[in-house]
Amino acid sequence: MTIQLALVCLAIGLLVGAVGIGGMLLPSALSVGTGIAIHQGMATALLTFVFTGLAGTLAFQRRGSIDWTLARPLTLGVAATAWAGAWTSSLLDAPALSLTLAALIVAAGLYTLHDGAAKRATAAATPAPTRRRWLLLAAAGAATGFVSGLTGVGGPVLSVPLMLALGFPVLASIGVGQVVQVVGALSGTAANLSLGTIDFELAAQAGAFEIAGVVAGAALIHRVDLRLAQRCVAALCIVAGMAFMLRGAALY
Repeated sequence: MTIQLALVCLAIGLLVGAVGIGGMLLPSALSVGTGIAIHQGMATALLTFVFTGLAGTLAFQRRGSIDWTLARPLTLGVAATAWAGAWTSSLLDAPALSLTLAALIVAAGLYTLHDGAAKRATAAATPAPTRRRWLLLAAAGAATGFVSGLTGVGGPVLSVPLMLALGFPVLASIGVGQVVQVVGALSGTAANLSLGTIDFELAAQAGAFEIAGVVAGAALIHRVDLRLAQRCVAALCIVAGMAFMLRGAALY
């Protein structure tokens, strides 16, 4: 691994730990930095997210920032669909899906910049548990899991903006995103193992730098103003969406 790629992995880990979004950059970075095929880059990136997710979960849990009543239905949805997404990825080139995902993420980012969404997202408490909330989170998890397995981008890139759009606090959304990352990556990697598309040596090298970044990012997000964190998440959603648009357009 080159120094440049190691620094990129460190920066990606910092973003994942701080705002839950950043993993979408890793498959392309691995592919460009090492010359492996993009499908192998996706599978390798997804394996590293198991360990970055564990590091992020521990860092947020130590600070009391994970609401497990939110995490449970979301992760159930993720676990149910991530394997199917990874299996589908081995069969399809999906430019249309990339463009659809891009539009969804950009829309979520723009929505979280809205004043009403900002007030809800930076609130101190989450909405009271209801059956409707449970079903919404499970549905969001199912969508997140499938897209994570399909694209290798990591679950938080979709789960965090979806939770913010549904009105959950920003710190709780990012914390739950770390748990989502573990479940989605495990389920997707199970499919990729059977397909033989993972570069284990590269995953170990990239993962080590990502974990260092995640730990630093988790410490950082607990020290900044939540309004600023919410705006950073929104901005990264828009950037991520634009990146997916470019990737989808390139596939046509």
